[in-house]
Amino acid sequence: MTTDELIARFEDCTLPADRFDHGAHVQVAWGYLRRHAMPQALQRFTESLQRFAAHLGASDKYHATITGAYVFLINERLDGEARDLSWEDFAARHPELLSWTPSILERYYHPETLKSDRAKRTFVMPDRVQSA
Repeated sequence: MTTDELIARFEDCTLPADRFDHGAHVQVAWGYLRRHAMPQALQRFTESLQRFAAHLGASDKYHATITGAYVFLINERLDGEARDLSWEDFAARHPELLSWTPSILERYYHPETLKSDRAKRTFVMPDRVQSA
């Protein structure tokens, strides 16, 4: 399935739940970021993800901080010539984004932060200090 097809099926809620794993989440966000400026991509992805989760009866699974953090990380990696890479090339170059366990977010957030109700409701800034 192409990225455009994946996004269309995600947006119209015809994508089967078992086809929307972590990799598909990243691919959809990547597709939005290639089509739109970051603020619009984040808004569109967030709204579509919440609608998709509600369609599946899983609204409680939406997590604002995880969603926002991944969109920001994908956007950062799209800087420059990487914006022109195919999905397959982008995914091969950035496998850290495709691993759910361990998650790249462990570099930026304490586990208790990501488990908090606050982080689920609203985007929380990273709270883990990176060493150089």
